[in-house]
Amino acid sequence: MSLGAYLARRTGGLLLVLLVTSFLVFGLLYLAPGSPLAFILGPRGGTPEQIAAVTAQYHLNDPFFVRYVAWLGDLLRGDLGYSIVYRQDVSDLIAGRVGTTLALVSMAALIIAVVGISAGTLAALRGGWTDQLTSSIAAIGLSTPSFVIGVALISVFAVGLGWFPTFGSGSGGLDTLVHLALPALALSVASAAYLARITRASVLEERGREHVQTATVRGLAPGYIVRHHVLRNSLVPIVTVLGLTIATLIAGAVVVENVFALDGLGSLLVRAILQRDFAVVQAVILVLVVAFVLVNAVVDVLYTFIDPRIALGSRK
Repeated sequence: MSLGAYLARRTGGLLLVLLVTSFLVFGLLYLAPGSPLAFILGPRGGTPEQIAAVTAQYHLNDPFFVRYVAWLGDLLRGDLGYSIVYRQDVSDLIAGRVGTTLALVSMAALIIAVVGISAGTLAALRGGWTDQLTSSIAAIGLSTPSFVIGVALISVFAVGLGWFPTFGSGSGGLDTLVHLALPALALSVASAAYLARITRASVLEERGREHVQTATVRGLAPGYIVRHHVLRNSLVPIVTVLGLTIATLIAGAVVVENVFALDGLGSLLVRAILQRDFAVVQAVILVLVVAFVLVNAVVDVLYTFIDPRIALGSRK
């Protein structure tokens, strides 16, 4: 498949996924109990005239399909809507918070790739107590929820030792990296443990291949065999898991951002759901879906560089 055909197919699939996702989310929010009027008018409510004015302004009494089609039309024009709680454009809300989430996910992805691949490869090549220790730590990391890890990191490194701040995303640059260090670590522990186990299994499988045994018998250097015959052929399952992991990190950031009080998309999504801020929920979820599809598309392209035998867009 040519690159143009592949991109066209991916774009069509993305549009279909966005349409189905938006319809499901919009429908679930529409059916949920409660009303956003409570957050607009306050806990005491308002006069009948105020309620009628707000209802007419935000079209809260319009039928479901009318509101949904109107929202789709605005989306096609690049308008993500207006937040009834924050009283500002949703695009401005997302633009002010997407940087925090992107930095958090990028740091977590780097930790996952370096730690997961290194630990898994070391466990497979060394064996013995190194393998047992790595497997035990990976099992602990997989079984511990991210919010528990986050609370433990805050207690030890922020409150106890005072090495890192307890909350917030910093003021930019190095300060942001320091503020996001603990959240990124909490977000990456379980995924790094899973990637380490996948890497270990893949490397062990490749070490038993006939071409690796032949290279060993021929007297090639062990380092050369590992780099060119073991690791390279192990990369396809590793990259697959790494890509899926990075794609799901954005959803996992919801919990971590709330634990560390970060002003990212995850914390924005939680508050918008609780306040039934339809436009914000829809826009944030669409951003998450787009990110997920794009990451998977990048992974498919990487396959062709890792193994030339894999055709772009192949189902095999």
